This record gives sequence, C-alpha cells and structure tokens, in this order.
Amino acid sequence: MVKAVFFDLYETLITEWKDGRKKAKYSIKPLGLDNKIFKVEWDLRRELRMNGTFLDHESVLRDILRSQGMEPKLDAIEQVHRERMAVKRIPFQEMNPLVLGLLRTLKSKGLKLGLISNAAAEEVYAWETCDLADFFDEVIFSYEARVAKPQKEIYQLACEKLGVTPQESVFIGDGGSDELRGATEAGMTALQATWFLPTVISERTTGYPKLKKPQDILKHVDITSFTIC
Repeated sequence: MVKAVFFDLYETLITEWKDGRKKAKYSIKPLGLDNKIFKVEWDLRRELRMNGTFLDHESVLRDILRSQGMEPKLDAIEQVHRERMAVKRIPFQEMNPLVLGLLRTLKSKGLKLGLISNAAAEEVYAWETCDLADFFDEVIFSYEARVAKPQKEIYQLACEKLGVTPQESVFIGDGGSDELRGATEAGMTALQATWFLPTVISERTTGYPKLKKPQDILKHVDITSFTIC
C-alpha cells in the first residue's frame, strides 16, 4: 500500500511557462557579458548550483565573471540578483486549482506528502509564502540536502524523513534531471507529470506512466473513490 507521495516542484506543482513562453524573464546585461557565453558558463555550474556547493546566486555570478577575466561589480550583481528573485517569485503566485485539489484529497486520505526539488536557494525563497507549503509534511531542497536528483541519496533522505520505505512511496515529476530513473533506482514507483509539458517535451521521456492531469495520480495509489475539490 502507498503511504507517501513525493512530488517534484517546477513543472509539476508550479510552472514557469504560459502559452509556450516563460512567464517572466530577467536580463544579465548589467554584467557586461555576452548572453551565449553566460548561458554556457551557467549550465556548466548547474550541478554545483543544485547541490549547494555555491551558497547563493551572487557567488555563481561572481565565479562566472572571474572565469572570463572580469572583475565582479557588486552593483551589477545585485541588480541581476534582484531581477532573478522577482522572476522566480511569479510561479509561486499562480497555483493550478487541480493541483491544489489533488493535494487536499491526498491529505484527507491520510497520505504523507513530500517534496523533492532540485533547486538553488533563490529559486525557492518564495516557497513558504505559497499555497502549496502547508500541504507538505517534509520538503527536501537539493541545495540544503547537498545532494541532487537523480542521486538515490536524496530520495532515501526524503523517505527517512517521512518514516516510509521507498517501496511504500510514489514519486511524481515532469522528468527533468533524470529524476524518474533516480526514483525508480531508489525503489520508488515513478510517474511522469505531463500536465504542464508540451507533448513534444513529454514524449522525450519514456518508460513511465504519463499523467495528463493531476487527478490521474489517484489511479496509482491505493485509496478509496473520491471527488476532487
């Protein structure tokens, strides 16, 4: 019997996208660095951003600039940081009512809920103020745990905190960061959340049941019939 349901965050519970475009963007122009060079350097540091090696966003920007032989300017870094924080706040302000209804139902049936998110600190600073936070018994952010999906240790840590075994747990995520494979290898049942994903993106991940809408999750957990709020 399933005792706990673990969720990914971005593109599973919340989304940064609307009508095929990012809801909001920020500029790195104040840094004085070419956008293409910045993106390459940013992506190269993804693992270190996710596992907490970089303590904050500003330290990542400083490291990128120094790697290009540029002296970091504190005012420029602060401006870019403020803009990124504002952009990252937006997805937490727009909750999908079906997601909220699902969480209410799962909680009402006595299931434990956990969050496992690959995130840097600035990406989830708005978590505590959003409507999702009160539903979750345990929240694991990779930068705090110092380990990121798909490493099995992060799933094991989440299960330990909720007092369940991986075999008693379901993990739901959009599939980014190879998270579904990681959950499966840790012993969980993994399901792909596709309700925020374009078909062309969701079809890139194969081998896992695809959930077209949040309430489809309930076909995979052992609870009685219900009505979504």
